Amino acid sequence: MDTEQKIEEFFSNYPSHTYSKGQILLEPGTNPSGVIYIYHGLVRQYDIADNGDEIVVNVFRPGAHFPMTWAINGEDNVWYFDAIDETKVAIAPAENTLQLLKDNPDVMFLYLKRLCSGASGQQRRMAHLMGGSARSRVLFELIVEFKRFSKSDETSLSINVSESELAAKAGLSREAVNRELGALKSKGIIKREYKTITISNLDKLSAELGQSI
Repeated sequence: MDTEQKIEEFFSNYPSHTYSKGQILLEPGTNPSGVIYIYHGLVRQYDIADNGDEIVVNVFRPGAHFPMTWAINGEDNVWYFDAIDETKVAIAPAENTLQLLKDNPDVMFLYLKRLCSGASGQQRRMAHLMGGSARSRVLFELIVEFKRFSKSDETSLSINVSESELAAKAGLSREAVNRELGALKSKGIIKREYKTITISNLDKLSAELGQSI
């Protein structure tokens, strides 16, 4: 049994729940009844600014489990978590999940690997948010979206993402995102159709940003 199967088998011993698109799993100040594991679907972690804008900090995919800062450190939850699409999860007691990590070095290593990868991505995003232009911030978020969520066919890659979603992740207004996407489209780097963005490959986006992610 590989590590992913071991984790899924562990969570299969606990109750499962299904959330519809947009449904809140957790709110700030509300601690979970246990560690949440995603079977399928996507879960967004975000905050709401004083002006009402949503600030997205992470998107959890199938196989992820959270919130681990609460489970490991006992920290109060300060984030909103909601379902991006229909999402099925299992919820296991924190103490049992931590025992799983302690008893299985391969599970612990996989968690640490994901944690380091996520921390590195967040640091790079922070650098772009603090010092990057609107153009570099949009490019950065597009590359992340394509790397994590794109669907491919023989000639292209596509993602389903709205201007509002990109704006929330890039820390920009929807109008600024619209301008930058329009510029990329006029250069022939992306194609747009409603909420779908299509590219031929990632090399052109990386070249526009001037670095790989």
